[in-house]
Amino acid sequence: MTPTNTPAEHETSLRRFIGQTAIITGSAKGIGRACALRFAQEGANVACLDVDEQANLATVEACRRYGAQALALRCDVTRMQDVQGAVDATMQQWGRIDVLVTAAGIYTGGLLSEVTLEQWQRVLAVNLTGVFVCNKLIAPLMAGCCGGSIINISSMSGKTSWPGTHEYSASKSGVIGLTHSVAMEMAPYSVTVNAVCPGNTRTELVMQAARQNAPRDGITPEEWLARRANDCPMKRLAEPWEIAGLCAFLASEDARYITGQAIEIDGGMVLS
Repeated sequence: MTPTNTPAEHETSLRRFIGQTAIITGSAKGIGRACALRFAQEGANVACLDVDEQANLATVEACRRYGAQALALRCDVTRMQDVQGAVDATMQQWGRIDVLVTAAGIYTGGLLSEVTLEQWQRVLAVNLTGVFVCNKLIAPLMAGCCGGSIINISSMSGKTSWPGTHEYSASKSGVIGLTHSVAMEMAPYSVTVNAVCPGNTRTELVMQAARQNAPRDGITPEEWLARRANDCPMKRLAEPWEIAGLCAFLASEDARYITGQAIEIDGGMVLS
């Protein structure tokens, strides 16, 4: 049975990752889920890592409907022992990791005077430290085998910012800096490392941002989303599968000479 297309699920006839293994964090929803499905469609074994066990199981079931092998692994990316356990389970199952996509992330918003230290630390723990932990544990496995691809999900907020996004922008800027450094270290081992910087994408995270920020602007969440779409030169939000498509390209043989980049996929938002 072929899954029905939704904004998060888009079919492709490409089969570039047969025999390879992809490990995806934040796979229960949004961009992470879309990446898991994309790699499953293209023939990869997929390890799905998330703290939301029920939604993550749904992702795995969707991957399997494409004929892929898939594992659901509960993982808090801020806990090194969780990530190590997920990596060990993946290696035990398939013996290799060819692709890492670090899509786990959270959003909180508030004016500078409103942001608590705990809020700041939590966002950086998930969005930046979690990416560091995954890169630290998985990059050496790729370097010791036959190369691979790491795709760290940053954000257009890692390149520019707006009021009320202090901790989120800082975390995503950090992902870009981390990506640059890991890319230079891993280049001699044929491991490419890139950051993907989405614009506003139709995910639960962006819906949460709308709910948090709209009251400050005196509008409804729906009006806030409409404004964000209108701000974009393409006059719409991105869909998760569009971000997943770029991730799949960066993991493919066509992108073996691309590393250390922070690629915007934002409909021209940062440029404008």
